[in-house]
Amino acid sequence: MKIKILIIDDDKKLNTLLSDYLLKFGFKVITATHPEKGLKILKMDLPDIIILDIMLPDMNGFEVCREIRKEYSVPIIMLTARGEVTDRIVGLELGADDYLPKPFEPRELVARIQTILRRVQGDVKTEIRKFGGLTVDFRKHSVLLEDLYIELTTAESEILFLFIKNAGKVLNRDQILNQIRGFEWECFNRSVDVLISRLRHKLNDDPNHPRYIKTIWGTGYMFIGEEIENE
Repeated sequence: MKIKILIIDDDKKLNTLLSDYLLKFGFKVITATHPEKGLKILKMDLPDIIILDIMLPDMNGFEVCREIRKEYSVPIIMLTARGEVTDRIVGLELGADDYLPKPFEPRELVARIQTILRRVQGDVKTEIRKFGGLTVDFRKHSVLLEDLYIELTTAESEILFLFIKNAGKVLNRDQILNQIRGFEWECFNRSVDVLISRLRHKLNDDPNHPRYIKTIWGTGYMFIGEEIENE
């Protein structure tokens, strides 16, 4: 089946350009020039990835991202004409997986889409690992906390899997970004802190008394969850 991409951007010319370009790579593309239409399409036909512009009429991209994250964990790449660090931090806090400042080369967008899809469809081992009340299924990319599924974004799940695979090892911010990004990315350390803060919140993990992710001051972070052997 073709990968479905939903583009929500009020620039009709850009939508047409991107649609024509992405079709060459075998993607199925759906576009919406208004956020409300984009949200309706999302509910009717869930895409594999969303390209979301920040500057939209009636409802900006941040608000749209917030609405999407209430129900869906589909990967989101946000487009911004301003490219400000503050915008990126806000987007990460709301659940965006990546950022691409305008103007950009369509080939770069394809590279980022492919990178995210590789992470989602990754070649992780078929295994289930348990850490107290936390259960992680690498094959299904699912996470349960006290037997309840929790919705993680692509970036959140990838950073959690990275921690688990490196349990007991301190990872600094650069190492984390290099591992969860498959391309050259304009790094800013705050992005890692935002992702980890968001992940901790969803795991009910108190940073002052952590069960899973411990801050190593001045260095980075370390996964300290105590693993339970599967029966």
